[in-house]
Amino acid sequence: MTAIAANSNLDRWWNSRTARRFMSHHLALLGMVMIALLTLACVLGPHLLPYDSLYIDLRARFAPPLTGSHYLGTDPLGRDVAARLFMAGRISLLVGFSAMLLSTLIGTLVGVIAGYRGGWLGMALMRTVDGFLSFPSIFLVLALAAALKPSPIMITVVIAVSSWMEVARIVEAEVRSLREREFVQAGRMLGLSGTHIMFREILPNAIGPIIVAATLTVARAILMEAYISFLGYGIQPPLPSWGNMLNGAQQYLGTAPWLAIIPGAAITIAVTSFNFIGDGLRDAFDVRGD
Repeated sequence: MTAIAANSNLDRWWNSRTARRFMSHHLALLGMVMIALLTLACVLGPHLLPYDSLYIDLRARFAPPLTGSHYLGTDPLGRDVAARLFMAGRISLLVGFSAMLLSTLIGTLVGVIAGYRGGWLGMALMRTVDGFLSFPSIFLVLALAAALKPSPIMITVVIAVSSWMEVARIVEAEVRSLREREFVQAGRMLGLSGTHIMFREILPNAIGPIIVAATLTVARAILMEAYISFLGYGIQPPLPSWGNMLNGAQQYLGTAPWLAIIPGAAITIAVTSFNFIGDGLRDAFDVRGD
């Protein structure tokens, strides 16, 4: 009972110290605020605007920002840019978060098994990871996107397939350093199964690096979705995304620059904010900072 109480107190101390370190990271807090505002705008914005993302008003084509009720202007078809931006944000953020969850799940599973089991199985899994990493991720994504029918689900899977390897390497290294610790040895002496030890004992102690990697994966997934949609292999019109909004704006950079600046700014804010949050979490979980 004394050992359990000591561990509980240690967990509370660790959590409080981690939270304080994160809260002292001003850029991470700024990133959280920006992501919260961006998400809120994407969720509520379409309901507060007088136009939906598909409404066409040919008489208002190329209206600049702050023109009447078109707060961010209109596009070549007279569609409201603000409505399309917020609807596109829903798609881009949803793809980013979904790809992060899927890639983190795959990478964590592979990394935990490879790090704990070791031997030929661990070597085979990590050589598979190296094989995937040997291909430039953008070429892998474009090849898969070109071969499959474009849809948000497809784009999510494609991005996840190209992103799980980094998570696997981080988790494998962390698990390999934990598998010889005293609490793991005690679990083996108590007759706990390997599955129990991997996912109930070791994995919770490796959660810090996983959270950091997952946060940075969201930023990478949003940027990747925008890139492949910009090239025409991603989300297809009339469904908007920040990437295909940029694609449609490239021929109007001289006459209607806001069509590119606005979605570009949204991508920049989202990616930078998630990177700030990832940096803050990395510093918070770094015990060497004490």
